[in-house]
Amino acid sequence: MTARALNSWPQSIVDKIETLSARQDALRAETQLAQTREALTRSRLGEALIVALVARAKAEAEARSVAGRAYRATGLARATPDRRNRLRRLVERLQDRRGPKGQATILAASGLWAGAGGASDLADMEAYAARGADPAAQPPAFFDQAWYLDRYPDVAASGQSPLVHYLLRGGLEGRVPHPLFDHGPYLGQHAPEMGALGLTALEHFIRLGGPRGAAIHPLFQLDHYLIQAPELFETGEIPFLHYLREGAARGLNPHPLFLTDYYCAQAGLEPGDEPLLHYLTQGSAAGLRPHPLFDPAWYRDAYPDVPAAGLDPLVHFVLDRGEGGFSPGPWLDARTYFARRGSDRLPGLDALSDYLQGGAWTVGEPSPGFQAAAYLAAHPELATEGLTPLERWARLGVAS
Repeated sequence: MTARALNSWPQSIVDKIETLSARQDALRAETQLAQTREALTRSRLGEALIVALVARAKAEAEARSVAGRAYRATGLARATPDRRNRLRRLVERLQDRRGPKGQATILAASGLWAGAGGASDLADMEAYAARGADPAAQPPAFFDQAWYLDRYPDVAASGQSPLVHYLLRGGLEGRVPHPLFDHGPYLGQHAPEMGALGLTALEHFIRLGGPRGAAIHPLFQLDHYLIQAPELFETGEIPFLHYLREGAARGLNPHPLFLTDYYCAQAGLEPGDEPLLHYLTQGSAAGLRPHPLFDPAWYRDAYPDVPAAGLDPLVHFVLDRGEGGFSPGPWLDARTYFARRGSDRLPGLDALSDYLQGGAWTVGEPSPGFQAAAYLAAHPELATEGLTPLERWARLGVAS
């Protein structure tokens, strides 16, 4: 309203209008101040939340480290040393000639049979040996009978029980007892002790390596698994065998980058199936993701030399330890992420593992165009869900 128009009004009305206008100005100023205070409060709360999340990530990392160290430190007490010298091998060859009864004695002495070792177990071993090269005769051991026969057709042709064959000849010849036994690296690490004791790789793992916490496969991380199954400190069961026996069915994760329930939902697996084996033999090739932020199909396209080398994408990514700057998928650019992570980067970890173990809360833009702080502010429930911003985004498939 113009000054000329106001001059034509009675003074009392003009005074009321001016008073009302002043009140409106004061109200706008108060509103702006309240909004500013609210923004500051949100910012401070966001900063406090991030500090808490960083502290939680550090505490979880320390807990894993402590669990791993404690398990390895008590490994000598759980180990059951054994020696197979020339005399014992001669005796075993004689026992083998006695047929199933003598072969049962060989199996019992190996320590591979998961049982109490009583008379009933010995009868079961004899019955198993009597079935010979039957793919369906799976022994209660970390030994894949059908897979072994398929991989080594000469064993199938011989008609001999595969586990007996492995103990007498196959193990000494470097044959692999199970598809999840990363045989080459294990031999490289433990060959001197195996040679001195005369043990096969599987015997060494069951008696010595497993109880000591030795690595068995790149996608099984001992420290990570122990936190999920603390009862192993009391039972003494080898963690990897626990995962195969019941851990997978309980939804426990063998590695930070392999989420059992997430993968099983994609693959349609039932309790009792082996999700890690399924991923390595079928799921990876079909493009099923072991983690929301790792895409094996994308990885193969981005790095064509990896499948040419015969490596699974996730295994390659984990073994590289971030040295090659490989990205796990379209959601996280490793080189950009490492540059922004700077000196806070955890040594020996790939980009995704580092992100999940604390980087999610310190790198403001882990992927170009993705503002982590803004996403966290919009979705504070992430703090209780246990998800990182990128992981939640990838799970939903939308940036909201």
